[in-house]
Amino acid sequence: MDSYTDFAEVYDMLMDDVPYRDWAERIIRILHENGIHDGLILDLGCGTGTLTELLAEAGYDMIGVDLSPEMLDVANAKKVESGHDILYLCQDMREFELYGTVRAVICVCDSINYILNEEELTQVFRLVNNYLDPEGLLILDFNTVHKYRDVIGNTVIAEDRGECSFIWENTWQEEEQINEYDLVVYVQEEDGRYRRFDETHLQRGYIEAQMQKAITDAGMVYLGSSDAEADGPITEKTERGWILAKEHGKA
Repeated sequence: MDSYTDFAEVYDMLMDDVPYRDWAERIIRILHENGIHDGLILDLGCGTGTLTELLAEAGYDMIGVDLSPEMLDVANAKKVESGHDILYLCQDMREFELYGTVRAVICVCDSINYILNEEELTQVFRLVNNYLDPEGLLILDFNTVHKYRDVIGNTVIAEDRGECSFIWENTWQEEEQINEYDLVVYVQEEDGRYRRFDETHLQRGYIEAQMQKAITDAGMVYLGSSDAEADGPITEKTERGWILAKEHGKA
């Protein structure tokens, strides 16, 4: 899970097509439907803090947890610019610690796919359950096996953004159900020359049944799911699924 080092400085530029505002609106709608109009929210795997900022803008008190110090450096720069009072913690989601409980935990932009086995997935959800208020919510998304295997697996994506270019090579590992992507990025420096850096990322593809089992094994209540794009039920063609669960007492 040691990723997003040099990549952090160009992450927002290369992910400019991610519909963060749409996701924020959806999350806020779900929170409101469940009576959560304010209070403390945890953004687990917050990255550069784009979604964290949008929820802070909506009036929530935000905590952001991420494993990458470099990503959090970008998030803290955004916090300085916006003036939002966000607490960022550099922690591994498999063993994160908070000072108290929160009303909801969100974990989106396929952050949960960096958890590569089901035992550790259940452990993450146990921690989520532990740090949620009574009947607090978990709002989660995940990339499916179908997306990694049939859509982006064993493909190469390349883009030239002028000041930044990248080559993104995906390799699907069927036995492990893991997508490995090898990233080569060229960033233009002030003197016009380009600096190269390489990163390798591993993400595990999941199906809904695996997510549901890990959540219920962790002691939480599984409330339902939907297709992120079609906004209907998850099917065999779903690429990104949304899941809603709630806290159900402490062990």
